[in-house]
Amino acid sequence: MSIKKVVKYGEASLRQPSKEVHKVSQKVKNLVADLLDTMYAQNGVGLAAPQIGENYRVFVIDTSTGDEPLNPIVFINPKIIKKSGAVISHEGCLSFPEAFTDVRRYANVMVKALDRNGRSFVLEAKDGSLLARAIQHEFDHLDGILFIDHVINRFEAEEVLKKCNLPSIELDKIIEEPELEKEIEIILEEKIKSEANKKESD
Repeated sequence: MSIKKVVKYGEASLRQPSKEVHKVSQKVKNLVADLLDTMYAQNGVGLAAPQIGENYRVFVIDTSTGDEPLNPIVFINPKIIKKSGAVISHEGCLSFPEAFTDVRRYANVMVKALDRNGRSFVLEAKDGSLLARAIQHEFDHLDGILFIDHVINRFEAEEVLKKCNLPSIELDKIIEEPELEKEIEIILEEKIKSEANKKESD
C-alpha cells in the first residue's frame, strides 16, 4: 500500500492502549500492508500499528535475514498465553532512531492471534530467539508499553537516549519484574564469572 511516517518516542499516541479489531475488514488488510511496507522500508524486524499512528491491536514481524526469502507474520488481536525463562535482549525500536539498550525479556513465549485473513493461529518462540523477543516488543506497543520500560541499567539507557536527542526515560513507566530480575541477576553473575575465568586462562 504505502510507506507511513513512524511515530517517534515522546509523542503521546505511543503511550495509548490500542483497540481490538472486531472484523478483519479491507481497512485492516490495508493497515497490515502499510505496516509491512513501512517496516521493510525502515529495515525493521517488527512494527506495531500505534507506531504509524493507528491504535489498533495489530503488528507485523519478519525475522528473515540476508538472502533468506521474506517471511512476514501478521498478528491481529494477539494474546500471549504462555511465557517462561529470562533473557537479556539488546533492543532498539523504529520509534527510537539509533537508540539501543539492554532490556529484560522472557526467553519463551506462546502467542495466539488472527492472521491477515482472520484465521486463528498459535505460535511458539523459544530460547530467547529474535522472534520471541520481537513478539514481546511489538505486543507491548499495543498496550502503550515501550522497550525502555523493561530497562536493565537505567543510567546507561539515559545516556543513550541523550546522545540520540530523545526524551528521558519516564520513571513512572518502568515495569517492576521481580521474577525476571532474579533470573537476569543470575545470568549477569554467570557472565561475570565466565569473563573472569577467560581472563585467567589467557
